[in-house]
Amino acid sequence: GYGTWSGGTVTQATNKTTAVTLNKPCGRITTHTAALAAGASVLFAVNNTVFGENDLLILSPVGSINYRVEPAFSSSGQFGIRLTNLSAGSLSDAVVINFTILKGAVA
Repeated sequence: GYGTWSGGTVTQATNKTTAVTLNKPCGRITTHTAALAAGASVLFAVNNTVFGENDLLILSPVGSINYRVEPAFSSSGQFGIRLTNLSAGSLSDAVVINFTILKGAVA
C-alpha cells in the first residue's frame, strides 16, 4: 500500500469539465457544484505525473449512489474521468471521487 503523505486532494475550480492536477499515486477529487442534468455525463482530465501508460486506475465515488464514475481515457501523465448522473433529476452536488493508481509493467 501507499504510506502516509502519499495521497492528496484537489477541487475543480470552474465547472465539472475543468481539468485538475494532482501528482500523487492516490487521492480525492472534489468536483465543482455545477448542475448535471438527469442521465447526462461529463468528462474531465486529471493531470498526474505519477500515472503511466501501463498503470491501472481505480475510481470510487464517496457517499453517493446518484453518480457513476469511470475511467474515460489514459495516457502517460494523464487520465480522464467520466461522471454520469444516474438520477431522474438535475443534480448540483460537489461529487467526491477517490482514486488509486496501481503501477503496472509489461515485462
